[in-house]
Amino acid sequence: MSSAAPAPLVRQMYFEFEKLDVYQAALEFIVLVDEILEQLPAGYSRRRNQLRGSADSIADNIAEGVGEFAAKERRRFLRISRRSSLEAASQLLVIQKQKQAEAALLDRALRLLHRIVSMLTKMCLQAEDRRPT
Repeated sequence: MSSAAPAPLVRQMYFEFEKLDVYQAALEFIVLVDEILEQLPAGYSRRRNQLRGSADSIADNIAEGVGEFAAKERRRFLRISRRSSLEAASQLLVIQKQKQAEAALLDRALRLLHRIVSMLTKMCLQAEDRRPT
């Protein structure tokens, strides 16, 4: 008898945005945020809600922007996603400063977020270059 593990299921990607590295990074960031939020002490519901909302907004606005046909709206959604990334960064830096979560976990999240912001900045600039004259 073979004790080989079954092959992992590979989920079909149905949407264009799912194929983007920036979207996959945003999903990974949401997972890290969940881990960070578990470590926050009681009494920080506003920070918890703010960070959770920012993290979700990053992925949501990438999806909406990539799916948008109108160039002006596409740019707007990508800029919102970038701003949500910076808002999340600010929340993480406060958590880091107050030592409210594990340092290594915060560092991973901040490095990933920096990568997301870099990709979104490039996407925003490219979207600006495609605007009609």
